[in-house]
Amino acid sequence: METKSQDSIQDDLKDLLKRCPAGTYEAALAFRQDKDVSQIETIVMGVIDRHLEPEQREILSNSDDDMRMYEDLGMDSLTMLEIVMLVEQTLQVSIDNEELRDLRTIGDVKAYLSAKARGEKPPTRSKTYRIEEIASLMPHREPFLFLESVKIDGDEAAGTYRISGNEYFLEGHFKENPVFPASIMIEALGQLCVFFLLKGESSSLTSKVDPSTIFFTSCDGVKCRRICKPGDELSLKVRVSRIRHPLACFKGEITVGDERTSHAEEIKLAFDYYPVIDAQESSPSVEAGNHEDARHSSTSSNGSSQKEAEAETTPRFVKYVPEN
Repeated sequence: METKSQDSIQDDLKDLLKRCPAGTYEAALAFRQDKDVSQIETIVMGVIDRHLEPEQREILSNSDDDMRMYEDLGMDSLTMLEIVMLVEQTLQVSIDNEELRDLRTIGDVKAYLSAKARGEKPPTRSKTYRIEEIASLMPHREPFLFLESVKIDGDEAAGTYRISGNEYFLEGHFKENPVFPASIMIEALGQLCVFFLLKGESSSLTSKVDPSTIFFTSCDGVKCRRICKPGDELSLKVRVSRIRHPLACFKGEITVGDERTSHAEEIKLAFDYYPVIDAQESSPSVEAGNHEDARHSSTSSNGSSQKEAEAETTPRFVKYVPEN
């Protein structure tokens, strides 16, 4: 089999990165030749830039490692996949889809790829969930779902919700002056607590929580300090205070940027687990006996059953009609 020459390999790499900014190819070549991991930042930024629109590139040029790929750059999942494929080809590494899901910021991507390039285990990250995963798990649905992303780390959960201005209740709250209701902000914190319970990340949860059993019971120490309007992004955070079936208690707060918007000293939810189903099947002889008993019971009590059925047809509540 004919081995590719060094010049041919370089030409292939140059063709692969031909639409990337200046310096990307040189950084990739240095990485290929010397395994210089310091070049990864230039490579990553160049590959991302190649897939962005002009207005997004301007945002990227002023970014830091905390820049979020989806929320701040407006990147969609298809674009992210194209970036991943090009990075894999350039760095000659394999990126796991499960690990990819938790890469939220540019800093996350750099740290992950640096570890992969060194042959090290990628850093452990908190679990992050996007709107599709949230909606598939939550009992809430639009237009009453106020979570767009959630990150769970130990006994804490952080979420985001951007006020679009299209929320149906803003038409009347208030006329020509839309203000996001404080009660809905507390509702959003409650939904974050619900999601935490459903993911079952806490060691205090001994089984899988049934979403149909979760209900709000109380909320204490609530204070609101800032008016929130369309365009604001709510950063929600809750932390477990204690969980003891059937109650779960959380502390929660909401910020917009660096401003503390509202907080609750205690949010209390009632919940229950899915019932445990006994897999033991009845023996055929027992089942046959049960069927025989059922037929006998049906025959012997036919008269009384008929009377009970007639009684059931009698209305239990009679509408009151006042006399003239």
